[in-house]
Amino acid sequence: MKDRHFDELATRFAEKIYGGAKGAIRLAVLQADLAESLPERPLRVLDIGAGLGHMSLWLAQRGHQLTLAEPAEPMLNGARERFAEAGIEATFIQAPWQDLLGQGHQPYDLVICHAVLEWLAEPQAILPVLHQLTAPGGWLSLAFYNKDALIYRNLLKGHFRKLRKAEFSGEKQSLTPQRPVDPHELATQLSQDWQVEIQSGVRVFHDYMPRDFQLKAELIDLLEMELAYRRHPTFSGLGRYLHWICRPR
Repeated sequence: MKDRHFDELATRFAEKIYGGAKGAIRLAVLQADLAESLPERPLRVLDIGAGLGHMSLWLAQRGHQLTLAEPAEPMLNGARERFAEAGIEATFIQAPWQDLLGQGHQPYDLVICHAVLEWLAEPQAILPVLHQLTAPGGWLSLAFYNKDALIYRNLLKGHFRKLRKAEFSGEKQSLTPQRPVDPHELATQLSQDWQVEIQSGVRVFHDYMPRDFQLKAELIDLLEMELAYRRHPTFSGLGRYLHWICRPR
């Protein structure tokens, strides 16, 4: 298994994730968590696997200094266009995470790593790099595809044979990640070097709603309820993605 990049799937990725309620909910939760956690002063921010730059642009519009790192050229070009249209400058690096320590930059106040772990051949290998890239007293915003939620969804669908075989990875052209992240394993891997301060679920109920109900629901109501229940002790762990804000020890 190799790390998966999105050269050939950039357009489909954009349409699938950010073209509807799923992407809107994801951005709303991530932005609410970061707005709550970060100080008012400008920060030096590194967005690893920045994709089309949605989160980076939002942070740049709040006065932060952004560096976007993305290995897939079509995705990075899309981010460049988004920043150009907004009239905001940023630094763009076409590189995988393995090359970032060699870029000569000082550690960053905030490192963003959203929807990256689940596409890596060895997700745990990036964790020491994230620690080195984050300044003492800084923040790591880590969002990942939740294996527990995938298991629960397969249970609801009656895909028992798939569960018995532990077949969790997506097909070659699928947008289901190749290695969904077990949050309990990740928590153990993080425990030595990081303190997890905030844990939120992203889409804690939306993806479980019957399709008819999804289509009838107003986006403003979906956003309100997802934000209200993103840290509920019963429902947060059902989020399709989990968002953890961590501080280095």
